[in-house]
Amino acid sequence: MSHDIRGAMSDVIGGLRLVDMGVLEPDTRAQLERVRSSGEVLARLVEEILSWANEGEDAPRRPGQRLNLGRFLHDLDSRWTGRAVASGLRFRMTIADTVPSVVGLDRVALERILGNLISNALKYTDRGEVQLDISLLPSRDLQFRVLDQGPGFSDAALALLFEMRGRPDNAPKPGTGLGLHIAKELSDDMGGRLMVANRAGGGALVSLSIPDGVWTTPDTAPAQSRSHDLSGKHILVAEDNETNQILTTQMLEALGATSEIAVDGVAALDALDQRDFDLALIDIEMPRLNGIEVIRTIRTRNDAKAKMPLIALTAYVLRSNREAIYQAGSDAIIAKPIMSLESFAETLAQHLGAPTTSDELEASNVVSMPDRSRFDRLLEIAGTDGARELLSRLTADLERVRDNLCLAIPRLDQSMLRAETHVLISLAGAVGADRLHTLASTLNAAAHRMDECEIVTLGSEAKSRIDDLLRVIEREAAERIPTV
Repeated sequence: MSHDIRGAMSDVIGGLRLVDMGVLEPDTRAQLERVRSSGEVLARLVEEILSWANEGEDAPRRPGQRLNLGRFLHDLDSRWTGRAVASGLRFRMTIADTVPSVVGLDRVALERILGNLISNALKYTDRGEVQLDISLLPSRDLQFRVLDQGPGFSDAALALLFEMRGRPDNAPKPGTGLGLHIAKELSDDMGGRLMVANRAGGGALVSLSIPDGVWTTPDTAPAQSRSHDLSGKHILVAEDNETNQILTTQMLEALGATSEIAVDGVAALDALDQRDFDLALIDIEMPRLNGIEVIRTIRTRNDAKAKMPLIALTAYVLRSNREAIYQAGSDAIIAKPIMSLESFAETLAQHLGAPTTSDELEASNVVSMPDRSRFDRLLEIAGTDGARELLSRLTADLERVRDNLCLAIPRLDQSMLRAETHVLISLAGAVGADRLHTLASTLNAAAHRMDECEIVTLGSEAKSRIDDLLRVIEREAAERIPTV
């Protein structure tokens, strides 16, 4: 069921993206933009629900991510302007010049918080407008303020604020009050503050303030943003769905690459026998020969094509499916529907050589020690007792990874190398050790290709960086938790 749901969502979003908005009347274009942005919100929510439903506590949690705030706010504006017009209202957004273009926040959580706040404001505003103001305060808090022209919060509503069923019995509008409860829980989890007040001139004001150190990460620096030019690269796209074929080839064209379509697994292998490609994008669910079988077949070839980068395009993103895809020999997985050209380009560029060598890693401007804001926040969330256990487990896990890499590298044990680098990617990312995170990702890619020279070179540096991180954790334990 989860595969079929994801596949249907992929078709809906892919089809909307293929509509030529330029030939439409403004009103029609605005409504389709609203449907498109709402569809993408739905796809992200469906993905989260399916992951938790199938994996429970094992579902991956998303730390702060690199979010293009300008694009996010554009989508938000498209969605809620259409909703307001349908209700005979106006939705207006103002963005201060000082607001950063990139933030380190979870898009789904931010979307859900603001969506609930704006939806409530529109519900209680019978005429006039709802306004969303985004600004960066002198304290460097990133603030989102939702202002409406409704009746404001009654005393009874304020007394039940943020409760699970926080709606007074005599409320003038139907509902349960669940929206504000959800927004409060998500903002607390994010590290933000949600505040509610009545405006002096009438109406309500709800603000979300996200402190500096929560919305900022090393990855949000504008200087680190890169555009990817894939000119001269020839990509094989093994995909049986026509909408996905068109969407993927259009994205590749936008990046400067050329592509060739194979409509099923057998056709993909035939194309590889006849022509050279720089990379292959392989759908997992295909007729005649599925993607996992295609990947396995390519990896068992006796020529250079056995080591070419292979990336799975799939709606299968549960842990067991991911493990099966990686075991077959895939270098990476891109989940469908593809939501971002930027992340799509980043994945392709990484496996087409940026960065894949120790020389390029050495030249990269990535910090080697943990980002203090992320590391300190991790310990703060854990609390005193939890931090003690967290540091102890981090130490044990890192030592185990280092020891296993010491065994796997001289043996060129591909299975162990891939397993341990996956663990290291997760650990380094969690504590903000960005250079080690990049190094582990690159070593993982080298293990997929079985590049002996790169495995030895990168493996040696990875072990050294793990020792550096262990010394930082040891000092932290001694300074902050003397009883450890």
